[in-house]
Amino acid sequence: MSQDVPVTGYAILGLLTFGDELTGYEVKQRADVTLRFYWVSPAMSQVYTELRRLTERGLVRADARPDGGREVTTYAITDAGQAALRAWMDGTPAGFPVLKHTVLLRLLIGHATEPSRTREMLQDYLDELDRASADLEEVRHALRGADRPGEPFRFPSLVADWGLDYFAAEGRHARRALASLEDEPTA
Repeated sequence: MSQDVPVTGYAILGLLTFGDELTGYEVKQRADVTLRFYWVSPAMSQVYTELRRLTERGLVRADARPDGGREVTTYAITDAGQAALRAWMDGTPAGFPVLKHTVLLRLLIGHATEPSRTREMLQDYLDELDRASADLEEVRHALRGADRPGEPFRFPSLVADWGLDYFAAEGRHARRALASLEDEPTA
């Protein structure tokens, strides 16, 4: 039944496992707050496409209700959705992540531009890392108190910690590369 569910569909199923019913807009908000740090946060149209697909397969339940003169649809994961998500979680190898790192690609071919431009790109990346780290630290802080074993946000807190460590490592590598480029002559 769920063989043609893409990984984004499983991500959306996962976002619906925290015990609440969400509108498509709320699913998108939750994705933006969480997925963007380690996975592609789907576009709004993709969220609705996946919710429709998941609903058609019986993995998600859609409930329409009036709300201030308009109809609002909320979505909740079904027992079949829980089973499909569990089967995917239990039956899918960990796999190695595909790294599409534009900073590393640009650094690899840094000889094709001025060293000052490569240094500027690395500094811009460090600035972006600082902003992302601050954002993720806010998310991590919000999870405190619900992150103990058995609590609903135990696993999201582990992901946030991993992400913070990843950003710190990225910063160390970028600073090291930047420092090594300080000796590059400018044309």
